[in-house]
Parts: sequence; structure tokens; C-alpha cells
Amino acid sequence: MQKIPVKDTTQNEGKIYVRLMSGRFQTLRRIISWPMLTAFFLMAWLRIDGEPLLMFSFSNHRILIFGLELSWYDLQLLGGLLIAGATFLFFLSMLAGRVWCGFACPQSVWTWIFIRIEDWVEGKANRRAKQDKQPLQTSVLFRRLVKHGLWLLVSVLTAVSFTGYFIDVYELLDEAMQFELPIYVVVWLLTVIGFTYLNAGLMREQICLHACPYSRFQSVMLDQHSKVVSYDLNRGEPRSIKQSAHQSKKGDCVDCTLCIQVCPVGIDIRQGLQAPCINCGACIDACDSVMKKLSKPLGLIRFASESELAGETYQLVRPRLIGYLTVMLIALSVVAYGFTQTTDLLVEFNRERDVMYTVQGNGEICNFYKVKAEVFNLDASSMHIAVQPSHYKVYGKTDIELTSGDAYWRAMRLCTEQPTPGKSDIKMLFTAADRSLVKPTTFFAPH
Repeated sequence: MQKIPVKDTTQNEGKIYVRLMSGRFQTLRRIISWPMLTAFFLMAWLRIDGEPLLMFSFSNHRILIFGLELSWYDLQLLGGLLIAGATFLFFLSMLAGRVWCGFACPQSVWTWIFIRIEDWVEGKANRRAKQDKQPLQTSVLFRRLVKHGLWLLVSVLTAVSFTGYFIDVYELLDEAMQFELPIYVVVWLLTVIGFTYLNAGLMREQICLHACPYSRFQSVMLDQHSKVVSYDLNRGEPRSIKQSAHQSKKGDCVDCTLCIQVCPVGIDIRQGLQAPCINCGACIDACDSVMKKLSKPLGLIRFASESELAGETYQLVRPRLIGYLTVMLIALSVVAYGFTQTTDLLVEFNRERDVMYTVQGNGEICNFYKVKAEVFNLDASSMHIAVQPSHYKVYGKTDIELTSGDAYWRAMRLCTEQPTPGKSDIKMLFTAADRSLVKPTTFFAPH
């Protein structure tokens, strides 16, 4: 399969002044991105029975997902979700190019938020461009300060909400109000705030142009049937405004450059498929608005495959596309099964290494151990400890209390009056509610 060539060209060397444009694809982008954005902020703040909707607790070694409590040992399920997500991205890319980047990527979503703030505070794109070429005035400075203040506010809300997925957000705010935040949390918050402010406010398209690896290898995923934002060269050329007197054919493109003005990465889609293009559809909406005014058919710029533009038949079902879909469905199936097999009782049982055994005054031989237990989504307040064979005795508590987040080591002693010389294999039985675990271990005695 021949790789689709991808150009790497931009029309703007300096700052890009993005002109906001309404249209069906911009409406679709908001329909997709705004619920995701809302979920990102709300899930860190909302609670179910006092627990966060989604949280990765490093301190308690547990994951909370919509009321379901997982242990750190179930982390591989998230790895499966990442595999499914990556395969879905490959599938989507082969089907329709970088639509993830244009409609759902956090970099794009936050960039559009910052652009709208800029447009609302400082005015339209052409006004901002003129202001930057003129001496700085007091009114312009005030609006600019307001803009950066709002950008910083969004960055702070983003950082606090994102951190709330790892540290309880209400505890975070309480510690912040009392100036008791640990230094590593302060550094983390400042880092997220800084990156959000820089990436969405100042760097913007530079991330898509230079930092995003996806733009570099997308051409490997595309084929001649991938639908990407394309300019219909046969229909648009020669451009009407540049038509010579002796030319009889007149293209539909009037060279208004509106497609460039609305592009968040500053490219000219009329030059062909380009690596920086994020397939957001802004140029389609802009071009369609012009075609509508000129009473010409829409779709001079549209989502189209190379085969369609060449007059060939579009083929939806392709082997590689089916392969991506199959891998994604398998990964999702494995993860779905994994969620039915999650850890509900986690017990760690180890012997003390300092002393192999001790001989008590009554003749008993004792070994020393330590035990740690946690429960997840299991209605149990205590765990019973037993040992096999029965002539071994457990000294210490045989019933230990279990509470959520209670994960500390407890000392335990096993003794017997009938030791087997050398070492012998024994089994520890841990029972909580209707869940039981068996842990084999070794008991040492004198030869």
C-alpha cells in the first residue's frame, strides 16, 4: 500500500490571529468537546457516598471508578483501556485522518477556549492584528491584562481539577487555604498551571506543528480511501480572482483566504494534505459560507478521500481498518472481563527475615510473620486468620479489623509443640465475609 504524501507547510511565519467561524463542523466540535470538558471538571468534584467519581489514590493504593473500588493490582485494566484507546485512534485516523485532534484532543479543546476568551475580551482577529501593530494604549493594555487573567484562571481551575484525580480535591483546597500544601504538590500545581497557560495561550499551534508526534506518523496510517479535509483542486482551479483574460475555465475558488484565516494552525488547505492539519473542519465551514453567498455548490473544501477526488470509488471496508477494529474490540472484551475478576480481598503475608525461629520456655518453636490486608467492594469489617495443619497456633489477633484505606503491616507469631525438623510447608487461610484466600508459607524449626 502506497503511503499518502503529507506536506509540512504553513502560511503564517509569525503570530496567528484565528478568526472564529460558525458552521456545522464547529457545532459538531462543540457537541463532542463540551461534554468531555464538563466531565473532566465535574468528575473530580462530584461524590458518590462521599467518594470521588474517579480517583487514582497513590497514598491508599487504590482506584475509584464511579463507585467501583479497584486495587493497585488491577492497574493492568487501565493498560488494557489504553491499548483499546490507541487502537481506536489508529482506526479513526485511517477512517478520517486527525479528527481526534480537531474535535476532542485536550490541546485543541483548551486552545479554542483560550481563543474564545481572547476574541471576547480583545475583539475579532483583524482588530487584534491591528492593535499589535500600533503603540500600546491604556485601553488595550487593560483588555490584555483581563485576557491573561482569565487565561490564568482557567489554568488554575484545570490544574486543581486535574490534581483532584490523584488527591482529594476538597482536602487539597482545605490544605491550600491553611497554607499547608506539601512542597511537591505546590510544584506539581504550578507545573500544570504553567503548561496549560503556555500550551493553550501562547504556544498553541506550535504544539501541533512541532511537539505532537501524531502529525509526523499520521501519513503511515492513511491510505487512498481515508477521508480527510481536502480541497477539490479540479473544481476550484483556476481561482476566479486570478483568472487570465484568455482562460475559458473559471474555478469556484475566489481566493478570499478565509480558509486560512480560520485555521488554528495557519495552513492553506489548498496546498494539499499537510502534517499540521488537525481536521477540525473550520476551513470547510468558512468555504461553505462563501459558496452559499455565491450561490455555488457546497463542498469545495470537504472531507474526501484521495480516491474520491480522483473520481474513483470510495471503499469503506479495508483489511487494515478491520484489523484495527478487531484489536480494539478484543482489548475492550478483555478489559470488560477483567472488571468482573477484580481483586476484592488483598492479603500480603511475609515471614520476618531477621530470625528464622525461636524456642520458647515451654518448648514451643515459633516463627514470626507480618500480614497486611485490604478489601475492595467487599462488605466485610474483619478478617479471620487460621493455619493448617491445626497443631500450629496463631498468637496475636486472629480477627483483624478491615477499613477502607487501612493498609499497614501487623506482626503475627506462629508456634507449634510438634515441629517438623528443618522446614515444613504450611498454609495460611484468610477469610473475610464469603471471600477466602490461601497463602502458602514455610515454617522453620531446629534439625
